[in-house]
Order: sequence, then C-alpha cells, then structure tokens
Amino acid sequence: MTHRPPRTFRVLASALAAGALLTTAACADGDDSGPDRADTTEITTKISSTPLAQQSPAALTPAGARAALVTEADLEDDWTQVKNAATWRDSLLVGQVDVADFLTGKADAAACQKLLDRLYDDELLGKPSGASALTGFKEGESRLLYQVAAYDKAALDTSFAWLKSLPVKCDQFTVDSSGGQRTVQVVGATLPKEGDARQGLQVTVRGTSGGEPTTLTLDVAALRFGTDAIAFTNGGLDGADDDTTEQAAKLGAARLEDVQAGRTPSADPSEID
Repeated sequence: MTHRPPRTFRVLASALAAGALLTTAACADGDDSGPDRADTTEITTKISSTPLAQQSPAALTPAGARAALVTEADLEDDWTQVKNAATWRDSLLVGQVDVADFLTGKADAAACQKLLDRLYDDELLGKPSGASALTGFKEGESRLLYQVAAYDKAALDTSFAWLKSLPVKCDQFTVDSSGGQRTVQVVGATLPKEGDARQGLQVTVRGTSGGEPTTLTLDVAALRFGTDAIAFTNGGLDGADDDTTEQAAKLGAARLEDVQAGRTPSADPSEID
C-alpha cells in the first residue's frame, strides 16, 4: 500500500514549484536580471558622451588643408594673394651662426641655426607627415606666408618645445654670411589663445643690403590643433604688423577647427565670433 505525503507538505511543495517557475520566467524575459531599459539607455548615453568615446577629428586631407588657409577676406588692409609664395626665399636669413656668441656653445647655436634654416625653407614645424597647403600675401614690402599641415605627434611635440626655448637660447646672436655679418634678435610674442598650444616669436635681422643698412622684422606664429597645425610668418623690410598677425591667427584657427569638424569655413570673417 502506497502512503501519500501529508496535505501540508503537498501545499508547500506546490508553492515552491510555482515560485521556481516564476523566477525562471523572469530570468528568461530579462526583466529583473539588471537595469531596466530606461536605465540602460541612460548608461549608454553617459558612456557615449564621455571624452574617451568621442570621435577624433578626421585626418586632414589636401582639400581640407586648402580650405583651412586664410583668404584675402580674412586679412585687413590691402593684402593681395600671390601665386608664387612657395618660391619665396629671403637671403637675409642665409648664413652661419657664430658659435662664439653662446655660453653653452654648439647646442644653443644649433637651435638658432635651425630657426634660420626653417624660416628660409618655409618649414617652421619641420616636414609635414600628411596633407599640407601653403599660401602667401603681399602688401608693400611686407609678406605673409601661411601654411596648414598635418604632422607626426612626437615630431610636433619636439618642434613646439624647440620654439618655446628660442627666446632664451637665441636672445641675440651673430650670423656670418657672404653679405657680411648680421645681428639676429629673437623675442617671445603673444598670440590669441586658440588651439591646444601656441608659440609666437618676433625675429629681427639687422645687416646691410646693397651697402645700405637693412632690417628684416618677422612675426612668427605656430598654433597646434591635435596633430594638425598652422604656421606662418608676417613681416618684411617695412616691419611686422601685429594686428595682421593676430587676425591671421584668430581667423585661421576658426577655419581649421571648422575643417576638423567637417564644416565648410565661412567665406565672411564677420560671421566668426
């Protein structure tokens, strides 16, 4: 004869089985195994909005570099764009730095020689590793040579550190050339607070040309935006206009930032705050 379990035991077992079934169903639906859909959406939104999740600017293209160049409309006064800017070379920048002028000798002399060589070769920040574009403008005896390019990050770090050191290392020195000795002075200059980093210089070269005293004054500017950068010189035998330097830096920065964001730079600089 088979004995059935007491009624109390059978009711308790049924209740436990029903609870197990409900738990299994909940797990299968996923309703109680973690945050609900609203919470999940909120978490996803927070993650996607963090700096680490943001997309980096697209790599600079040749077309983008050209679009980021300043135009005549960006510059005040009577600057005129020229077609031969890539061939500009100023002979007053040619010469051999006199090592005897430096307390630390060859190391500082080499830093100053590099400045003259890069200004002459239009490669202030070194050779670009990616797309680049260059343009030039002329007003009287003054020239504005403007470049936008992509660089290797480590090389760009090195170039900006070198530029920052020049007002101290190259405060004043002598250059020997076929046209006689020249005196070069380098001082720091302030630029608008644009980009990730910036360095301004004013370089003055005094010597003779055609037997007459001659002074070349250049505002030198470099602004960094990630691994892209702007580099330009402004000045000449008539001196350097600070307002033009500031305008080129500020409006040029806005143009490059537009390009990096996938926007078309404005043709009207008055639209830029």
